[in-house]
Amino acid sequence: MKESTKIILTELGERYPVLKEVLPDVESAFTLLKNAYEEEKTLYVCGNGGSCSDSEHIVGELMKCFKKKRPLPKEMQEKLSVYGEKGERLANTLENGLRAVSLCGHSGLSTAYANDRDSMLVFAQQVSVWGKEGDVFMALSTSGNSQNCVYAALAAKAKSMKTIALVGGMGGELKTLCDVAIVAPEKETYKVQELHLPIYHCLCAMLEEEFF
Repeated sequence: MKESTKIILTELGERYPVLKEVLPDVESAFTLLKNAYEEEKTLYVCGNGGSCSDSEHIVGELMKCFKKKRPLPKEMQEKLSVYGEKGERLANTLENGLRAVSLCGHSGLSTAYANDRDSMLVFAQQVSVWGKEGDVFMALSTSGNSQNCVYAALAAKAKSMKTIALVGGMGGELKTLCDVAIVAPEKETYKVQELHLPIYHCLCAMLEEEFF
């Protein structure tokens, strides 16, 4: 880990003293993600309600610039530039990113599967099709017991994916299932979500610092 990346992690504890106790788990999640991205793997994220929105938020921070500029690799810029003015626009505007997918979208697929099969397994269905060995699955659940996330975690483990839980309370079922669990030290849903945001912003900033 770069020294500048360590500073980002340290600052999380300084800005949010209540999170100092989970900094080792944040670092473990970062290491897991860093190792996966070094192997060009993909992160899949899911959650319900506010955690659904957080899932989309995480993907947005990883797939485009967060704090730093992320120009495309020179090789990609050169390949695009041969297509004239439009190619130049792509080469100069597209950004580099880290592959991340929110399982909370894909409304056509999700509603079809929920209607035809089982709404509780919508996330698991996507993991079972897209997930590959070495990819990472991340579930956000304020209780740690959201069953659609639990089923998806089981599917991820069966696919030999790495698993991360961002939870609250006592950690719930997801804490026992996942390779890394970051348990926000709150119990009420909105208070847990308030702490999830600085945690995943920290993870995104650390990853960006390492790769860009």
